[in-house]
Amino acid sequence: MNQIKVFSPATISNVACGFDVLGFPIYSIGDEMIVKKTKKKSLIITDITGYSVPYDINKNVSTIAAKAMIESLNPNCGFDFKINKKIIPGSGIGSSGSSAAASVYAINKLLDSPLNENELISFAMRGEVVSSISEHADNVSPAILGGIVMIKSLSPLEVIKLPTPKDLYCFVINPKIEIKTSFSRKILPNKVKLKDTTKQVSTFGSFIHALHTEDYELIGRSLNDYLIEKHRKKLIPLYDEVKSIAIKQGALGCSISGSGPSIFALTKGVEKANEINRLVTELYKTSGNDFSTYVSKISEKGVSTMSN
Repeated sequence: MNQIKVFSPATISNVACGFDVLGFPIYSIGDEMIVKKTKKKSLIITDITGYSVPYDINKNVSTIAAKAMIESLNPNCGFDFKINKKIIPGSGIGSSGSSAAASVYAINKLLDSPLNENELISFAMRGEVVSSISEHADNVSPAILGGIVMIKSLSPLEVIKLPTPKDLYCFVINPKIEIKTSFSRKILPNKVKLKDTTKQVSTFGSFIHALHTEDYELIGRSLNDYLIEKHRKKLIPLYDEVKSIAIKQGALGCSISGSGPSIFALTKGVEKANEINRLVTELYKTSGNDFSTYVSKISEKGVSTMSN
């Protein structure tokens, strides 16, 4: 195989109670990428469509992750990238993670899969440094593995795939403003109150238990963020109004996706997610803000091969 086309899904990270350690992909939106082997041992991006990202291989998340991978594997070929960037950068739904996951997955397939999933995650994390300054795995891991995942450790890397209750759906609104992950990290406090940390740990533990037992009521009581949300929500237009609508319509929980500005809500069943979508769409149409919305089942599949 000399060429491959892949789809890499958008991801929701943090998931309210799991800052930097929880994430899952959605079906509705993702990046597409065509990667082709070349005789010359080099990396090149020959085409970018959709949202604008750099052609410079030292600035593009996809090729930074790929470069780290091929420096380790030293294949007797190079790679040509064509990127259809469908996730807006700085959207909070794993734009850079999707690109990084796509590139390492594609190259691994073209080289007859010498690396396992954990190794792919490690190389994909190298690309995340471009947008967030530090390596983190809560976007690239679900993009590669699919399903709800928990990052137990970064060094050594240990990622745990969690159960996904079958009736769990996700609503997402993406206001079309960019919030750089690096900036949204800078506004977070270096110290937090002990009582808030205790609450966060408690809700995180109960959320994990609720996934294993498919206890939707407990999922709803666990989707709370006592550490991050109050600082980042100030950057997001109509955040409190969106959350109010979601909770009134029976959402299990509603919070910021990643570093924002996207907002997600989890529901039991698609009907409530669709109703939240309808009402939030009405709200945002009157605000003058450009936006897009998605309703999706949580994807059990991560990055995957497409037909050319």
